[in-house]
Amino acid sequence: MVQRASTYRAVQAVSKGKLELVHKPLTDPPPGYVRIQVEACGVCHSDSATVEGLLPIQWPRVPGHEAVGRIDATGEGVEGWKAGQRVGVGFLGGNCGYCAYCRDGDLVNCINQDYTGVQHDGGYAEVMIVKASGLIAVPDDLSSVNAAPLLCAGLTTFSALRNSPARAGDLVAVFGVGGLGHLGVQYARHMGFEVVAIDRGNGRAELSKKTRRASLHRQLGDRRRQSASGARGRTSGAGDSLRGQSGRCRPRRLATGWHRDFARCH
Repeated sequence: MVQRASTYRAVQAVSKGKLELVHKPLTDPPPGYVRIQVEACGVCHSDSATVEGLLPIQWPRVPGHEAVGRIDATGEGVEGWKAGQRVGVGFLGGNCGYCAYCRDGDLVNCINQDYTGVQHDGGYAEVMIVKASGLIAVPDDLSSVNAAPLLCAGLTTFSALRNSPARAGDLVAVFGVGGLGHLGVQYARHMGFEVVAIDRGNGRAELSKKTRRASLHRQLGDRRRQSASGARGRTSGAGDSLRGQSGRCRPRRLATGWHRDFARCH
């Protein structure tokens, strides 16, 4: 009979700016929680808030809030989840279900919700203990590596588009084609928007080209440093160009949290 390991490896922050690889004892999940064997965890810039001690945390702490893995144990009272299920957990570590916000259906603002990798250990580890209400089911046809970044970077960009005033057929500009922006470009195209990706440098241009087949309508690149006024001039020109191609005027709003008009129709 194979004996189960009694420890697992994790990378934890032990003081400001200092990470260390350790072996932590394997424990059973408490009531309302599950234990996950982590298969992938994204690296988000927000993890630096844990590593650099920018948030009030207790050392040591394991960062990581874009984790995907399989449940291998469930605590007492957990319903709807079972061993072997592939799940993900993001920054929000699980709502309480009974505070005023939860009762109003506003689970995001639950006042009793911990943050993954801040108040409790995150996904820079082989094993995680996670509150069941914070779990997300991951479909079988999506790999763990591809699913993990969607739990923060993907959610952020999708929410910006979903909550913006833009509608299918509108022109959407994505400023910055990086870790979040390249996802925003793909989401926007599949949501039916006309998409402009705006960034500078050959590296960003190549990243945009990689998403072209799936989503990119038009790309604006800039190899030189330019002033803010110059950048404003280029974006206005892009709006005029696309307006001319489409032959009609559409509302032009950014879906990245910045609410100024991208281009005006007269």
